[in-house]
Amino acid sequence: MGGVGDEEPASKRMKVSPGELRGLSNGSSYTEPVAGPSRDLMARPLPSEGDEEVVGSKGVIKRVEFVRLIAKALYSLGYNKSGARLEEESGISLHSPVVNRFMEQILNGNWDESVVTLQKIGLSDENIAKSASFLILEQKFFELLDEKKDMDALKTLRTEIAPLCINGSRVRELSSCIVAPSFVGSPSQNTVRAKSRPKLLEELQKLLPPTVMILERRLEHLVEQALVLQRDTCIFHNSLNEDMSLYTDHQCGRDQIPSRTVQVLQDHSDEVWFVQFSHNGKFLASSSSDKSAIIWEVDVNGWVSLKHRLVGHHKPVCSVSWSPNDSQLLTCGVEEVVRRWDVSTGECLHVYEKPGLGLLSCGWFPDGKWIFSGVTDKSICTWELEGKELECWKGQRTSKISDLEITSDGKKILSTCRENAILLLDREAKVDILLEEDKPITSFSLSSDDKLLLVNLLNQEIHLWSIAGEVKLVAKYQGHKRTRFVIRSCFGGLEQAFIASGSEDSQVYVWHRCSGELIEALPGHSGAVNCVSWNPKNPHMLASASDDRTIRIWGLNEIKVKHKDAHSNGIHYCNGGS
Repeated sequence: MGGVGDEEPASKRMKVSPGELRGLSNGSSYTEPVAGPSRDLMARPLPSEGDEEVVGSKGVIKRVEFVRLIAKALYSLGYNKSGARLEEESGISLHSPVVNRFMEQILNGNWDESVVTLQKIGLSDENIAKSASFLILEQKFFELLDEKKDMDALKTLRTEIAPLCINGSRVRELSSCIVAPSFVGSPSQNTVRAKSRPKLLEELQKLLPPTVMILERRLEHLVEQALVLQRDTCIFHNSLNEDMSLYTDHQCGRDQIPSRTVQVLQDHSDEVWFVQFSHNGKFLASSSSDKSAIIWEVDVNGWVSLKHRLVGHHKPVCSVSWSPNDSQLLTCGVEEVVRRWDVSTGECLHVYEKPGLGLLSCGWFPDGKWIFSGVTDKSICTWELEGKELECWKGQRTSKISDLEITSDGKKILSTCRENAILLLDREAKVDILLEEDKPITSFSLSSDDKLLLVNLLNQEIHLWSIAGEVKLVAKYQGHKRTRFVIRSCFGGLEQAFIASGSEDSQVYVWHRCSGELIEALPGHSGAVNCVSWNPKNPHMLASASDDRTIRIWGLNEIKVKHKDAHSNGIHYCNGGS
């Protein structure tokens, strides 16, 4: 773009910037002339018709700010000549002369002069000025200690830092560095020794107003925000972020949503009630009214085949649960027992039961060492793997609606305790939190990050609740049909951006989670769709279980999108692609 020639004096090219000086270590000196009197001798462009105060078609981008951000980005990328040329040609300085002098003083360790210069910058907020002075003098204090000048460091602490009358706890920590220096840096102390000077400059950038010093990588941050916003508002986005480009606006089509039946599994002899992919996406488990469960294997091409048929229950199997490492599976019969199975062999390893009572649900603790279940007496019980009962929470802890979840840290258990309420049981704080709905609850599902809860209701609505911090309703989804049966929904897709649900009208429904917009209603089944599960490692693979005795595997219409964490060589092509 016609950069400044090499023969040009360095003082007209080089600008002090944390980006270009990031490599300077503590104690190094920087003496390159910066924005001195020679800068004022630079030629300035004459005003022209193109020098409006704003740029862009919307008239919302201030020209001065835009040019400064571009200059900052050029310096951060190491294009120092281009940055200097932009300042010269536009007549817009990245920093004022006094700010340039301040930055140079920081990098050269001229602490007293930098504090004086800080006052000349013209900060309107005295608290910011004091906080910035504190950071500078703290650096001075530590560097004096590193130079074994303890008395000078003590003088700085007493006569310069303490009179600022801020951050008293930090001042006491600094005092301990002199009184008991051997404890500084120990694991129990938060006191930190001198940081690098460029690092100090970055901290000052964050503290001072952006009109004075622009934050590092501010332009990159704005561009990332624009890309993320485009992605988040794209209701069909279900591909990797690497597919996004700055050259065009981001927009996905429906071909990113699994909407084509690629396989129909017909090995159950009665209604299929439950289906769930393993955490690693390599297996699928289903349970049925035929009193059996099946472990299915998902090959590297996304093809599903029967691995083990699990028999032994005397009643219909209502739910399954994968162990944290996917090596074992729990199955629960309706008001019966819970069985634990070895995934590799299909062998039943243990049967858990309560004499005179039936079990309603099953789940694993995050460490894989305990299991838990809802019981027909409305309690929740936990067992060691070998069958020793550990804890049992009595009272109205669960209901005949069998859903139970546990957070990934093992601290909270969630259960349907009444027909219209979900109990969040905090095992550590011994506190119960109730999430109450106006209508009866039929099922619920917890997001993988433990922050969101998806609740299916009797009135044909699905509610999305935030349970991170304050419990609150954040979204509603409608369109599916539910009048008689328990219908289950799930999170899924890339970053769990979608909600999928079964329906009594034999279709699978898919919504965009954030907007609530219904994206697809997928026909194919000939009976009520009871449960759906989205492969957690393949955003383009969805399974649905139906009263028509089948499981349908859904994939993309076109085989072209790859996904992360596949269980072959890191790349997995959906729907049998290779």
